[in-house]
Amino acid sequence: MDLKGFDHPDGAADGGTRSVKIMIAGGFGTGKTTLVRSVSDIKPLTTEATLTQASAGVDHLIGVADKQETTVSLDFGKIGINDELVLYLFGTPGQERFWFLWNGLFKGALGAVVIVDTRRLASSFRAIEEMERQDVPFVIALNVFPDSTEHPVEEIRDALDISEHIPVVAFDARDRASSRDVLIALIHHLKDRSAVALEPR
Repeated sequence: MDLKGFDHPDGAADGGTRSVKIMIAGGFGTGKTTLVRSVSDIKPLTTEATLTQASAGVDHLIGVADKQETTVSLDFGKIGINDELVLYLFGTPGQERFWFLWNGLFKGALGAVVIVDTRRLASSFRAIEEMERQDVPFVIALNVFPDSTEHPVEEIRDALDISEHIPVVAFDARDRASSRDVLIALIHHLKDRSAVALEPR
């Protein structure tokens, strides 16, 4: 992967290894923790707690009734894309009651992956709104569940009300190669945005 023209204030300035903070966001139960677990080169740090009856009526389990655990703070993992680039992955909690943590988590992030469950599109609206509010570049990753219905990309784009320059990719959060491809798509998106910003006006 060619990284010419790609830079970050926290990365190496001498052409060595660059490290980049990437957010993994999305609604409750969309597959954020699964992605971090599948792709991380190190044993990921997770802050999952068992869902109990006490969360009934607080966490909306429609479409994810079989979910047993949920992230209550963050997930953290690390992946080396190649010798030049290391990504530090920070997964956000999806439930509304933990959204207050997001501002701190997003500090210093260069970009984000917003994971979407096409069976429950509305669950990721808040994450998309947060990307736009904080002006964090992002890609949409459609997590393909066994009972997901395939939809044309433009149909998804319209339903999520996102612009045509934001990449939309389908993937399987359980699969390392598939999850890695999503991260590479984000890096390419960041490079493209940087190139546009540097164009003479």
